[in-house]
Amino acid sequence: MLTGSESEVADDANPMVRAGIDAAALKPAECDVTRAVDLPVDRVAIDYEGREHFPDAATLEAIAAEKSLYVTTPVRADGFDPLGDDSLLDRIPDRARRLLVAGHGAYLDESESSRAIAPRFGAAREAAPDAWIGTEGVERLALAAGGTQYELLSRSTDRDARALRAAGFDGEIAVYAPTVLTDDEDAVLDGVGAYVSRRRPVARALPDGGEGADGEGGDAPPTDATATGRTREVLSAAARDFALVGSPETVRERVEELREAGVDRVVGYPARGIDEFLS
Repeated sequence: MLTGSESEVADDANPMVRAGIDAAALKPAECDVTRAVDLPVDRVAIDYEGREHFPDAATLEAIAAEKSLYVTTPVRADGFDPLGDDSLLDRIPDRARRLLVAGHGAYLDESESSRAIAPRFGAAREAAPDAWIGTEGVERLALAAGGTQYELLSRSTDRDARALRAAGFDGEIAVYAPTVLTDDEDAVLDGVGAYVSRRRPVARALPDGGEGADGEGGDAPPTDATATGRTREVLSAAARDFALVGSPETVRERVEELREAGVDRVVGYPARGIDEFLS
């Protein structure tokens, strides 16, 4: 067992700690989320990737016993609909907090996608007043619902955070960002190239609309480490706007910029796998 001083040295050597990231967001379809208890941060968020991947009650309870647990719950999805089927809420420990989101279309069926968001945000907030609110695509609804505003990192995050603070918003602002803790450009593109290519400003800038144009890629240029020319230039720049990439020290500088702009929490998703946050 490590002594206190030895533990601090070990933590200082961890790239996630050196990067200054507050919390980790894990995807249950990609990793064993029980490994969250070994992460060197107090807060862990479990993303939603469909009902079939949602962890069972025992798994969530085991994580909540060791960490401050946040669970993403799409208010339009069956199982989390506060105006309909909310049966999956029984799996979430009382001590955990919810991340209320509208729900990504990839994980919703046609009926779920057609459901109104505003009344569901309102009802869910009444049931979980300490919940964070996902803002992507529904910024005004999220702000109206109140609570911690949970945003995706973008080119405008610093400006938006400053504007919220200037307007008198005194609640928490949390930012989610795919993260790659290396300055190896091939590793960066393998980790977040496809993700950033789907962000609308990036998709428009890519030759032939890039992979983000239709979500399929087709004959569009590759968006990973094999990307070349103009595609590679666009993706490399976009990775710095829409993700946290670079050495841990470089990422820390970006995290500190976000804090200076008014961001309270920075949540990193390990785009190259959970091992990068555990090493």
